[in-house]
Amino acid sequence: MDFSHYWSARQKKVDAALNHYLPSASTKPATIHKAMRYSIFAGGKRLRPVICLATAEVLRGKPDLALPLACAVECIHTYSLIHDDLPCMDNDDFRRGKPTSHKVFGEGIAVLAGDALLTIAFEIAASCKSWPRYSHATILREIAVTAGSQALIAGQVADAEGEGKKISPAELRYIHHNKTAALISSSIRLGAMSANATPKQLAHLTEFGESLGLAFQVIDDILDVTQTTEKLGKSAGKDIAAQKATYPALLGLKKAQKEADRLTAKARAALKPFGKDAKPLEAIADYLLKREN
Repeated sequence: MDFSHYWSARQKKVDAALNHYLPSASTKPATIHKAMRYSIFAGGKRLRPVICLATAEVLRGKPDLALPLACAVECIHTYSLIHDDLPCMDNDDFRRGKPTSHKVFGEGIAVLAGDALLTIAFEIAASCKSWPRYSHATILREIAVTAGSQALIAGQVADAEGEGKKISPAELRYIHHNKTAALISSSIRLGAMSANATPKQLAHLTEFGESLGLAFQVIDDILDVTQTTEKLGKSAGKDIAAQKATYPALLGLKKAQKEADRLTAKARAALKPFGKDAKPLEAIADYLLKREN
């Protein structure tokens, strides 16, 4: 497959849908809608929505039916980045190569823009159809639990509380499982639900998503140490400066890379039941392992 074309085509589809779902920049109150759009369209890989659509394709579903769910997870992801960059959190001036929301609009509007993106995610997701195995209630609960205090927010809390402390590998895994892997895994699960996946298919894809999400974060930790701010599009070296718990800090760079390799292999193994249909997800796993930003 032409992976570059595959990814680009789905990014464009997601961007067009997000442009449709989000209020225009001139909709009153204009400031909040400008701020929401600023962060959503500031760039980024669109990893979570693309893997949502790809998962639907692997199960021979219709990607357009997964599109509202793909857009919903991107809104949640972007909200989390806006809040993560605030001075009271990680205090970062750049995200996706551009000044962060609070640097452009001020802290108050940045907080509200994050709140608004989190809220509109549910509005967008609610516009999807339901499926024989997955009702609207099931879909919305999947998103709510993933974004809540026992997953995404749990990871953020544990990450903040772990700064400057020596933590165990199990504690580090807890942080990354919740802060990063949970939303990536849920993106895959939602794509599977949109294709009316069987319980067994959903279980295999959940395993794939959890391993892929952890591998993604390990690589992210490595890149924070090895790449420049210009390459990353965000401030490099922030993890070390903040004394954050990371895989390179805990294991060293070589062992961290081996862990990323191991997790990617585990993710690929979870796709074996899908045979040749799994090629898009296998290609995504390989791309994420070798990425440089």
